[in-house]
Amino acid sequence: MPVIDTTDRPVRMAFTGRAAGNLASHVGDDPSTVLANRQRLADVLGLKPEQFVWMEQLHTNTVTVVNKQQDAPVAATDAIVTTAENLALCVLVADCVPVLLADPHAKVVAAVHAGRIGARNGIVKNTVEEMLKLGARPGSIHALLGPAAAGESYEVPREMADDVEKHLPGSKTRTKKGTPGIDVRAGLVRQLMSLGVTQIDAHPADTITDETFFSYRREKETGRQAGVIWLTGGK
Repeated sequence: MPVIDTTDRPVRMAFTGRAAGNLASHVGDDPSTVLANRQRLADVLGLKPEQFVWMEQLHTNTVTVVNKQQDAPVAATDAIVTTAENLALCVLVADCVPVLLADPHAKVVAAVHAGRIGARNGIVKNTVEEMLKLGARPGSIHALLGPAAAGESYEVPREMADDVEKHLPGSKTRTKKGTPGIDVRAGLVRQLMSLGVTQIDAHPADTITDETFFSYRREKETGRQAGVIWLTGGK
């Protein structure tokens, strides 16, 4: 079942885990199973499947503004932003950081796929900047970072860790084995704070070690969980 904010608010956010089933159509799963999982998620959230907006996530730093329902995943983008009510923005992950951003006062929300490459290349920064163009203010933006690979488990070559740290300060770390690692969530928290976004919450789960979540690094062939955010039209 999704981890869902059930309070009466203008913005709703949810994260799923393995129990909700695979929600991605690009990982070799039976299409009918994926559709059934998406329908079940819609039912739980009080939405219709056609309200979901999915992305063709390619580890870019491209941000796309959408304000109507989509017949297909938004092409070649890793962040979507909207001011439209009841349009549920979705991000699919299996170790990458799902980032949900909302300014409930300006009524601007975003879903971001922030993997190592995208985070390094500024996908979250670009998304915040796009939200500001639509009337959001940094001090009013709430950021929610979902379950993702933790630095203590995300082992990478030293050169890679150094490179990501250069572009995303605060991300370089050491794993529990003492080897070079990357903590993308930690780097994103520092980046968001540098942009003036201080209302930040981060889910503590490590998808690499926590088997209640899908993990590409642990399983290679695996499903995807989702982060979902939408404007309810409430006050």
